[in-house]
Amino acid sequence: MPIRRLPPELVSRIAAGEVVERPASAVKELVENAVDAGAAAIEIQADGGGLTRILVADDGAGIAADELPLAVERHATSKLAPSPDGGVDLLNISTMGFRGEALPSIGSVARLSIAARKAGESAHAILVEGGAVGAVGPSAFAGGHGARVEVRDLFYATPARLKFMKSERAEAMAIADEVKRQAMAHPEVAFSLDIDGRKALRLPAEAAGEAGRLARLADILGADFAGNALAIDLTRDGVRLVGHAGVPTFNRGNAQHQFLFVNGRPVRDRLLQGALRGAYADFLARDRHPVAALYLELEPTQVDVNVHPAKAEVRFRDPSLVRGLIVGALRHALAGAGHRASTTVAAEALAGFRPGYQSGPSPAGFSAWSAGGWTPRAYPEPTLAGLAEISARFEAPPPYAPGMAEPGSPAFDPIDFPLGAARAQLHETYIVAQTRDGVVIVDQHAAHERLVYERMKEGMEAGGVPRQALLMPIVVELDPAEAERVVGRAAELADLGLVLETFGPGAVLVRETPAALGDADAAGLVRDIADDLAEHGAALALKERLEHVAATMACHGSVRAGRRLTAPEMNALLRQMEATPHSGQCNHGRPTYVELKLADIERLFGRR
Repeated sequence: MPIRRLPPELVSRIAAGEVVERPASAVKELVENAVDAGAAAIEIQADGGGLTRILVADDGAGIAADELPLAVERHATSKLAPSPDGGVDLLNISTMGFRGEALPSIGSVARLSIAARKAGESAHAILVEGGAVGAVGPSAFAGGHGARVEVRDLFYATPARLKFMKSERAEAMAIADEVKRQAMAHPEVAFSLDIDGRKALRLPAEAAGEAGRLARLADILGADFAGNALAIDLTRDGVRLVGHAGVPTFNRGNAQHQFLFVNGRPVRDRLLQGALRGAYADFLARDRHPVAALYLELEPTQVDVNVHPAKAEVRFRDPSLVRGLIVGALRHALAGAGHRASTTVAAEALAGFRPGYQSGPSPAGFSAWSAGGWTPRAYPEPTLAGLAEISARFEAPPPYAPGMAEPGSPAFDPIDFPLGAARAQLHETYIVAQTRDGVVIVDQHAAHERLVYERMKEGMEAGGVPRQALLMPIVVELDPAEAERVVGRAAELADLGLVLETFGPGAVLVRETPAALGDADAAGLVRDIADDLAEHGAALALKERLEHVAATMACHGSVRAGRRLTAPEMNALLRQMEATPHSGQCNHGRPTYVELKLADIERLFGRR
């Protein structure tokens, strides 16, 4: 078959298939154009899931009348400045759009109209239908300056594409999600979204800086996020990471609430998911996911945004630096959170006390109802056996917290400690403590499990991971590229207790394994590590196995539920929790304590 050129209209429709996958893709491109135009407010309307009509209006710089035909011409753009040598540097891009494909691609498969006005000029409009470009004419553009882009009958020129669209509701939800991502990326811009004539989103412009960014995130992710978010701000080798991440007990069942923005561009990147998984590995079960919105700021030359037609993915020049920065910043923030737990834990606990909440057949601690009232159960008297062993588990706490009055001074009261003073133990499992403005209930086993685990980790870091030499070294066959990646991390793996070396092309020789893993499947472990290195750039499999062993040992070595504790022992546990990072959740991501504020308790009884 001879080689021939494709008709221009077919070329445009092929390009549209890459750039405009669904109505949300068109919204993304048009919103990014508005952002690049310097808009302070962007209005979006969508009807029929965006297939019937999409409108994006902004108050940006607008488009001159003589430039309107260029705006709908392929590969014509105002966003790539020529370099001194007359060329264009595609590795130094600081705008959201730059390809010059969005408007002509949309116009080739829909009815596209653009009305625009530059400051001090009259308004003009242009119409494109199925790739046919009309003449520029005057327009009754409302407003001082900006642009108003309307898309009708999306994909009418390629009806086969309509068969692959989802329901109108699903497409509308995709548009809303896209607008939310854009709004999170640009908190300084006001956004409004109407879907089928109904108000779906109203986001006012926020002030620059951390407070404005957090306010925008709270508007989108929920007010609870603001109360449970940890601020992130770390710079390394010219790359800065800012944003907010939730405390471990504020988590979700999927990774849909994890967002990464690179130089103001929302992107989907496996690097983020791998880094979050590594940073939260100590705190969450594998089926739970943290909530985070992270913003990377780096030189445009350090990231390639031109690797995906829809600009949804990027490629970093130094991915290991970016991943290390994300993991390091998150771990630093988590360590700084101390024993903090999610505020939603208390809200859920209070809900259990409200009228109508399903409870057990009788109040806790009572057995049966008689004419004289509830009959208390007979509890055994506390014994001294084993208490010395339990007391030995707790290291002596500091006499008082920094900035607090000394215990010997008249102003000191134990309830001034962050977790208060122990008042009782319920069911030999839960410690009840009184604080200055509320009550704290602690799960003694979960809390001590975290304390033991943190001490074990400190010991492992201080003395290294104990290793056991294999009587017969094991040869593991791998793909040559996998083997090269694994051997390239040999020093890091040795620090984790796994000693290996190259054994010809496509194979590694394992000589030692971590002693804590016992009779481990060395071949399976190395293959898992190779997969992790290929996907995330880090040996998560080995770390997670070691952490799982340490967590199991901590679980079995901690104070069990059902053990009576004395008041000094309970207070010692509380003080250790206050001094230990991450003590707000156990090794499985569950909260170790619930704090109920006195004001909330008073509301339960109608006192407020």
